[in-house]
Amino acid sequence: MGNAITSLITVARMVRHLRTRISDSLDSALRARSAATGQSVDHLVQAALAEAFEIQHHSIFQVSTSSALVEGVFQGCVCVADLMRHGDFGLGTFDSLDGEMIVIEGECFQARSDGTVVRAADDELTPFAVVTRFTADDQFQFEQVTDWRHLVAQLDQHRSSDNSFVGIRIAGMVDRIQLRAACRSESGVDLVDATAHQSEFELSDIAGTLIGFWSPPFSGAVSFAGYHLHFISDDRLHGGHVLSVLANDLHVDLHRVNDLHVAIPETEEFLSAALHADNDKAISIAESSRE
Repeated sequence: MGNAITSLITVARMVRHLRTRISDSLDSALRARSAATGQSVDHLVQAALAEAFEIQHHSIFQVSTSSALVEGVFQGCVCVADLMRHGDFGLGTFDSLDGEMIVIEGECFQARSDGTVVRAADDELTPFAVVTRFTADDQFQFEQVTDWRHLVAQLDQHRSSDNSFVGIRIAGMVDRIQLRAACRSESGVDLVDATAHQSEFELSDIAGTLIGFWSPPFSGAVSFAGYHLHFISDDRLHGGHVLSVLANDLHVDLHRVNDLHVAIPETEEFLSAALHADNDKAISIAESSRE
């Protein structure tokens, strides 16, 4: 490589490139670390730059907990503008469980109960959200996805551990996708009852992106353990929480996470809630189709 190596750094929309020259010793160190860890040179350079500039590219920032949402703590506590300071990719919901949140390419959208999507205002509040600064650490193609179980089975093959968080971005043309959007509900109503009247709908032959996270089983009291994905169309007009999908030739990016920050609400509603129950069954019901 002579006296330098050209480093390509991909961030956000994967269109920003940085070309730089480094010494032979640094080149050797990078390649040795890449060989030892299995991480790409791109990933290692991004991580080093993020640490130098105190940007947490592989951290999750989460508002509140899944257990609070299950117990009906739907009162918004963080505004969209503040949330977006912590990430450019993620999902969640809005005050009073009013629809599904999709954060993509640094913009925040609200999928309403009729499946239409609007740009979320900066002063909109969220009771629960999860965001990160997404970078593609692993990339691959799914030639075919026949349903939710098939999608999960294929994603499982590419996760390196059941004990770490992973950001997931899946893009392409979808033959058919089944979605839901939570409807506005009063606080204090538990999540199962609140989502009993959720709106479910289906879209066909539509280009878009599935975004979300895999959270490990041990995180169940804090996060939604397992896969949690939302969808938004490329034209930003349709979206919701993913229940099932049928598609071919999907591009998949995985983002490794090694840090989790949870913002604990200081609202009276949260502080007085009973958050000690086993929520797995309730979450499973709330996250599934009711039809």
